Amino acid sequence: MTSFRALIAGIILSWGWKRAMIALVAGALSALAMAPFNAWPILFLTMPVAVWLIDGASAGRLGGLPAAALSGWWFGFGYFVAGLYWVGYAFLVDAETFAWLLPFAVMGLPAGLALFMAFGFALARLIWTADAFRILSLASALTASEWLRGHILTGFPWNAFGYALTEPLALAQTASLIGLWGLTFIAVAVFASPAVLADDRVTTRRPWIALAASLLLLCAMGIYGALRLASQPTQFVDKVKLRLMQPNLQQDVKFNYSARQMVMDKYLSLSDRATGPQSSGVRDATILIWPESAFPFFLTREADAMARIANLLPQGTVLVTGAIRPPDQPAGTQVTRAYNSIYVIDHDGTILSVYDKLHLVPFGEYLPFQSAMERLGFVQLTKVRGGFIPGDRRRTMTVPNAPRMLPLVCYEAIFPGDILPGDDRPSWIVNLTNDGWFGISTGPYQHLQQARLRAVEEGLPLVRSANTGISAVIDPLGRIIAHLELGNEGVLDSALPKPAPATLFSRVRDIPAALAIALSTVIVIRRRVKQKP
Repeated sequence: MTSFRALIAGIILSWGWKRAMIALVAGALSALAMAPFNAWPILFLTMPVAVWLIDGASAGRLGGLPAAALSGWWFGFGYFVAGLYWVGYAFLVDAETFAWLLPFAVMGLPAGLALFMAFGFALARLIWTADAFRILSLASALTASEWLRGHILTGFPWNAFGYALTEPLALAQTASLIGLWGLTFIAVAVFASPAVLADDRVTTRRPWIALAASLLLLCAMGIYGALRLASQPTQFVDKVKLRLMQPNLQQDVKFNYSARQMVMDKYLSLSDRATGPQSSGVRDATILIWPESAFPFFLTREADAMARIANLLPQGTVLVTGAIRPPDQPAGTQVTRAYNSIYVIDHDGTILSVYDKLHLVPFGEYLPFQSAMERLGFVQLTKVRGGFIPGDRRRTMTVPNAPRMLPLVCYEAIFPGDILPGDDRPSWIVNLTNDGWFGISTGPYQHLQQARLRAVEEGLPLVRSANTGISAVIDPLGRIIAHLELGNEGVLDSALPKPAPATLFSRVRDIPAALAIALSTVIVIRRRVKQKP
């Protein structure tokens, strides 16, 4: 016990580079709580370190706010470098053009995102108490800063702390009530609670209560989730048969117009591949699904490609596919910009419906201050001059002989509470993506984890078709019905799960998380006022 307290005292009293390295290592280890490792118990060790770093910041100037912010920045920098290192893979697809930017991406993006963690630590220090209630200060402040990270500058809520509570699946069911941000509040409070065990008995009379309450809360979440999973078995839509095609094309091929014939040949042959002695290929499916940005050309301007698709599809089967779509403009006009779109195509080659991606990826699909940066010689990873054109609104799509579908392109699936189009509740979600940018890394696993939580939050099945994987069919409670492994080519046949009843989160959105933050802030401020001499 003496050595344990000495270790904690060393963290609290640390300063300078020693303090920065403690925060950096704690943040980096915290990334192990995310997919594919899902080693969330590690946060029982790293979140208390965050508490002790903020405790020690009281010796600094301005009430310890700058010291707390600096500790938070180092913690966040370690967390995001370890969790987002795979972003660098995208800059090696066209290494001749982009490799020099790799260090800026691998270090610059985490450095920027760490500013939100710095804000969270500083905000926690501002409402810090001298007892166990400071755990609520940290939970409120970090949840608020994570929410801001998910919204400011188009938002990037990747690897929010709430995702640590999505494995096992029973724990994730609480998201149907309170969403990702509610899970984030609980995650920070629960995992930081062991810090109270080291408190002085005068400051905190029963230091074990915080940890005991946290463990009871985890147990309650697990019981609720297990009961929800047991009471709502997966049900399937009658007469709807899905076939997902995962081509596993190299990223440089997907943007090479000269490879168009090879791409089409592979898509068509793979889509019609028999998967067993009783399989009839694509004729077994009513909906064939191809991934995001499927072709290195404008599909609707290639008559031969459209004819080959029509020949592939039997009557009664439709194709849902990603494609780059040129804007509507007079014939003969040079196309300089385009949409990243999803088409629904009938068996006779008729385009039945189109959705244009609404939430574009900064630096991937467009540049901030596009014109100015292009004049300086910069170009986004997709090399579309002027950047992609964003869609005008979120919308559902009609699919023949199937329920209404909500299309999401790539990382549109990572934004909690911002995927449904108002009151037009669909019956299922299709997420077309291309994680081939990120190779065989942790990135695609994290992407799947986040898309899966959207299914739980909304009570809607999610069908995910990815170029290199991980393609999957997920039921409305997050159960993975079938999937294709990362880095493999193949087809996946599955029935379409039915939706669950509308969840509490789908009706009230972020209100529970906001109430938790507000109530906790009131409590800790009252405690702080009482503790002042």
